[in-house]
Amino acid sequence: MRKIFLYIFIYVNYFAAFGQEKYWVLFDGKDLNSTPAITEKCKENRVLLGLSPNQLSDLPISKQYISELQNLNIEVLNKSRWLNGVSAKLTGSQISKLKNLSFVKAIIPIDSKFRIAKIDKNLNDELRVDYVMKQIGIEGFIHSDLTGKGITIGVIDAGFYGTNDSPPLSHLFKENKILSVRDYINPKKTNHFEIQETYSDFHGTEVLAAITGKDLKDNVQLGAATDATFYLARTDSGNREFRGEEDNWVAAMEWMDSLGVRLINTSLGYAKGFTNPKENYKPEQMDGKTSLISKAAQIAIEEKGMTIVVSAGNEGDDKDWKIVSTPADVEGIIAVGATNDTGLKMGYSSIGPEFLQYVKPDVSCFSLFGTSLAAPVITGFVACLMQSNPKLTNKQIKKILEESSNLYPYGNNFVGYGIPNASKALSLSMGNEIDRKVRKIEVNESEKTIEVAVPQNEELVIFNKKNSFVVFSQDTQKSKYNLIQLKRNPQVKQTTIVCRNELIEVFWK
Repeated sequence: MRKIFLYIFIYVNYFAAFGQEKYWVLFDGKDLNSTPAITEKCKENRVLLGLSPNQLSDLPISKQYISELQNLNIEVLNKSRWLNGVSAKLTGSQISKLKNLSFVKAIIPIDSKFRIAKIDKNLNDELRVDYVMKQIGIEGFIHSDLTGKGITIGVIDAGFYGTNDSPPLSHLFKENKILSVRDYINPKKTNHFEIQETYSDFHGTEVLAAITGKDLKDNVQLGAATDATFYLARTDSGNREFRGEEDNWVAAMEWMDSLGVRLINTSLGYAKGFTNPKENYKPEQMDGKTSLISKAAQIAIEEKGMTIVVSAGNEGDDKDWKIVSTPADVEGIIAVGATNDTGLKMGYSSIGPEFLQYVKPDVSCFSLFGTSLAAPVITGFVACLMQSNPKLTNKQIKKILEESSNLYPYGNNFVGYGIPNASKALSLSMGNEIDRKVRKIEVNESEKTIEVAVPQNEELVIFNKKNSFVVFSQDTQKSKYNLIQLKRNPQVKQTTIVCRNELIEVFWK
């Protein structure tokens, strides 16, 4: 079994990280007239590899930005043209001043990977949210006073060590939001939060923070469902890997169903890597119906009406696997992939098998280090939807998620239908039409190169596909002017261009 674990990013240490003196200061935009800091040899190598010789990330950081920092007595330690930012040691006062500079995109503690984003100033000047909350349009839920109140979520994971000491989760204990905990690995254990038995026991704590984390003192929101209640189940052990853990998962599902839990988050998946290699799955078995766990998931969805949100998997860079794990392969499950901040699939994020007749993953969102923290973001999103309309079925919820996402209706096996949006999802949940701008372009066989009109100075995400949903390659392209150029590739039948306010689908005849 290959667990979909996140080993580095620890929400539990949020406050410690926030106290770090060293930060990344990331900037918004570059001087497009500056000279790229690369050699001709570098360009030759890129051409040899079939890459673009000129890339936006080659342009240096704006000298004006550096000058502005120096005016604030900030000493720049290192510069990164790739990240378009600098590292520096900052005081609290300097951080406050930097936040007021229009060209400062983000300030990130170097050791924590926690990212702060501003939300609409007319909503609340003081509220800050984790970057992914901004990406999914959390303002839509906040404006509607949706916080997952009245929704009970089941979290099936590998342990919840440190949950009671995690500041972003303190409200769960003050407000008695954790209704019950079961440990299927060690049923005799009664202290579920203060005893660590394996290296992975903190994983469920991180997942909880991504669903419901908040800090009232500093007014920081980490998860969408800050007022939800929870049942927790530990079904996975870090000491050994065996298929018996799937039975634990099924038992936990049945327990939670018996309690009337409708929404489940599980950041666990099964593929290969078992202690006994004979228990490993084969890629062709990720068909949504072969594994025991997928059969249980189908029952939960089709017969029990449960909504299950699952991490897609972290096998994207594994050339011997690449695809989603089970139960993310089940058609009715909401499988969640991971993107970077532009909307491209993260390299590690697992893709959907080409042999499936449906799109996997279903949706995606930002996560630097694992789909196990992308899934709980969407779980919190779903909880808010369920609060807005408790009568929504799991099929309706899945459909709303997909239709509110930025790639709909042209989903693919890299990121599914893309990144969902709270305001659009709420509108759909009320039976309203949403303003969706989709443009289709058909390219005649005789045309080898085309120019596509796009917004000026916008970073575009491009998916080149072998058919309607199987991605051949992904890329970003900066629209220096209001046109971009696309070249025909015999292996590409469709190309999706994702603009900020428009989706363009190119059909290569």
